[in-house]
Amino acid sequence: MTRPDWDEYYLGIARAVSARANCSRRQVGAVIVVHNAIIATGYNGTPIGVRNCNEGGCPRCASDAPTGAGYDACICVHAEQNAIVFAARHGNATNEGVLYTTLRPCFGCAKEAIQAGIRRIVFAEPFAYDAELEEVYLRLIRESGIELVERAVR
Repeated sequence: MTRPDWDEYYLGIARAVSARANCSRRQVGAVIVVHNAIIATGYNGTPIGVRNCNEGGCPRCASDAPTGAGYDACICVHAEQNAIVFAARHGNATNEGVLYTTLRPCFGCAKEAIQAGIRRIVFAEPFAYDAELEEVYLRLIRESGIELVERAVR
């Protein structure tokens, strides 16, 4: 019998969480773990009480904007943001936690994870910026001291 290591285990859970996402463009799931205990999960989609993407709730998702464009019209909350916010909403501290996510966090989510005290981010799929922005992203990660790890999920 081969058991998954902790990273594989929690990334598998993040993948299962992503199945709840209501974004019509991409399904992303996230899990926050502190001392090997899941304290919050999140998936991407519209805010609570707002029509889901598949119901026409998000103007960007309903448009034909290409990947990486039209974010000013997007009302969806990212999976990582939702996990951090739900942890706070339920009184769970994220300090010293690990964020597992199916997609490498965007700039905003990386900054929010840093502010939330997350010390390690493990992601399954890459998300790259153009060379100049990628350099700034990696500098942010490096200077914050957060560990960023890409792991494929089997």
